[in-house]
Amino acid sequence: MMWTALLLSRVQFAFTVSFHIIFPSFTIGLAAWLVVLEAFHMFTGKPVYRRLFEFWLRIFGVTFGLGVVSGIVLAFEFGMNWSRLSEVTGPIQGPLLVYESFTAFALEASFFGVLIFGRGRVPPLVYLVSTMLVALGTTFSAFWIMVNNSWMQAPAGYAMENGIFVPTDWKAIIFSPVVWVRFPHMLVAAYLTGAFCVAATGAWYRLRGTYAVEGRLMLRMGLFLATVLVPVQLFLGHLNGDYVHEKQPAKFAAIEGRWHDEQPAGEVLIAIPDEAKEENHFELKIPYLGSLIASMRLDSKEVGLTSFSKEDRPPVAIPFFAFRVMVGCGLLMMAVAWLGSFQLVVDRKRGERLLLWATFLSFPLPFIATLTGWFTAEVGRQPWSVYGALRTADAVTPTLTAQAVVISLTIFVTVYLIIFSFGTLYVYRLLRAGPVGKGPIVGVNSKRPLAVIGAPIPETTEGGSRA
Repeated sequence: MMWTALLLSRVQFAFTVSFHIIFPSFTIGLAAWLVVLEAFHMFTGKPVYRRLFEFWLRIFGVTFGLGVVSGIVLAFEFGMNWSRLSEVTGPIQGPLLVYESFTAFALEASFFGVLIFGRGRVPPLVYLVSTMLVALGTTFSAFWIMVNNSWMQAPAGYAMENGIFVPTDWKAIIFSPVVWVRFPHMLVAAYLTGAFCVAATGAWYRLRGTYAVEGRLMLRMGLFLATVLVPVQLFLGHLNGDYVHEKQPAKFAAIEGRWHDEQPAGEVLIAIPDEAKEENHFELKIPYLGSLIASMRLDSKEVGLTSFSKEDRPPVAIPFFAFRVMVGCGLLMMAVAWLGSFQLVVDRKRGERLLLWATFLSFPLPFIATLTGWFTAEVGRQPWSVYGALRTADAVTPTLTAQAVVISLTIFVTVYLIIFSFGTLYVYRLLRAGPVGKGPIVGVNSKRPLAVIGAPIPETTEGGSRA
């Protein structure tokens, strides 16, 4: 394998975007959770909701900051590594990113300040609305990013003028059917990430025997929400498969591990794809199921990778295995959510500790599912940057050298690992300290906004046992 500037640029962008996506996938769901907590506190008056709100607000502040810092680098990479992509798609991608700034960033930055400094300074209803607007801002951010990426996956509403993509129909770009399949899929993934992190935190407190009321509330709300959302996510995933089957048949064949046209087509459950020999080793396959999944018929003809020239095929191993890891994580999350919810509803003590451990250990699953989902989508799109219209090899900066990318990649990896290590350690300390402190959040110095992270939160008796 030749480590060219193109390959190294792909590795660098894959690393930075994979690191970045961890934080939005968590904070989007967490922002919605904050809205629920603030609304419940406002309408019920129970202090437990206020304590949990202030507790998770600290964690939101840390992870939101990490997401912003890690995301800024991506914009520089477009100019540094992918200048040709920026040049030829700028008339479309540029406005979409501006829309994100004017909607998402404006809402998040403005009203997050109210969340930090506004408690006690604005009426409760204004504070609740501010929380909603922060959550809306995170949703807008996800929407515009998904519009941008979906256009690259299935370009529409454009014309080519002198080698430049020029928008001709913004309605077709923004309201593409692909967007309205992929955006809900990403949004529900974020909500699931938040739900499992909240439930896992509640399970951890229950296992440690601390914060009994808070832990039980987090466990119940997180698992009950996941019980509803996981089946919805699996259905949305099927709809995503339909668009891939229709618009990106080579990617679909790679995901399925299908080398030759089949009628009817079987479903390869697991195998080891061999690109050199164009076959699978140790294949476990179910007849007819491939046709049923792809076309809802038992006799449909499904295309194989050999129907495409080698230069138009995506790498097979990564989308093939990543897709199966993603689906496996989804099924595990459904099992944990349903069994855990059943345990909570019937209030059985038998097997309770086992399910608490399963819930606690499940918190990485939504992150893994999100990352492998993106690996499937992005690696499966190759060799295209804009599918069917611009090859990745033609999108890289022409003057870029492999040495330059190695230097920047080394710097990014080092800095990101330092940031991630300290950020993770700090979040762990917040989680370990729990949702109980020595007093209300008041008097935070607006010149030191990060002081809110270390400010105490309302006190309760007996380790947080008072509701």
